[in-house]
Amino acid sequence: MKKRAYYHLPGLFEFYELYRVFLPLFREHREYFYDWCEIGSIYGAPSDCIWGGGRTSFGEADAEKVLDLMQEYQISARLTFSNSLLREEHLQDRKCNELCALLEKNNKPQNGVIIHSDLLSYYLQKNYPGLYLVSSTTKVLTNFSDFLQEIDREEFRYVVPDFRLNKKFDQLNQMNTQQKEKVEFLCNECCWFGCKDRKACYETVSRKNLGENCQEHICAAPDSGEGYLFSKAMANPGFISVTDIKDIYLPMGFSNFKIEGRGLGSALILEFLLYYMTRPEYQIHVREKIYLDNMLDLF
Repeated sequence: MKKRAYYHLPGLFEFYELYRVFLPLFREHREYFYDWCEIGSIYGAPSDCIWGGGRTSFGEADAEKVLDLMQEYQISARLTFSNSLLREEHLQDRKCNELCALLEKNNKPQNGVIIHSDLLSYYLQKNYPGLYLVSSTTKVLTNFSDFLQEIDREEFRYVVPDFRLNKKFDQLNQMNTQQKEKVEFLCNECCWFGCKDRKACYETVSRKNLGENCQEHICAAPDSGEGYLFSKAMANPGFISVTDIKDIYLPMGFSNFKIEGRGLGSALILEFLLYYMTRPEYQIHVREKIYLDNMLDLF
């Protein structure tokens, strides 16, 4: 049986209009795309969700429309609720609870939540047991033994390690089959490989989502003023290429791969979909069909 890669894609709410056009293409023109890959989930959060983390979300799409689209194409929807600074009083937030209830109710396929806070983990397991949990990369698990401990936590279906563990092949290869099935690699991180402030950066986002007044995190990385560039991500030592996935990770027994990009533009998300999922000879066909959709504004 051919081994398959499952991509976990960004922008559940943020890029609803893009997926509204892309998903029919993926279904109706499967010959355009690699036969060894599938969409495992699409993740994101609406704007003004205090449980949100990782990025300050700008998603404005209607939650029921978003979920209807995911249900139509049988794709798991994930809420990115990775705020690391939640307190007990935040757990009663109406908007976040309503979203969890909506995703739990419409559970074919099963939907999930990406989390950082153990407090939120316990709350979700008690109140929304129909949702699966994903351990967020915002935990910045750079120590391999800490990562293994996280993998062995039964409450998590998947764990996203820090991208700096992506190429630790000797240690990764020693994991057992059950452990490998839970790993979800972050493929296209642009963050400086030597960054020491990644947790502080994520905590600033968490504070903003809670509505707290806080200083902006000043990134000290070289060339930080350039913002996200896919070409720069490709040069990152932790970058996982489409060739790496097919020739290294799948044969090793890993099958889950996360594409970041919730805070980027839809034109760049399209480039990720083309690079990771689309056969080179058909990339122009996908571009044309999406660019010619008059309802979609990519820029």
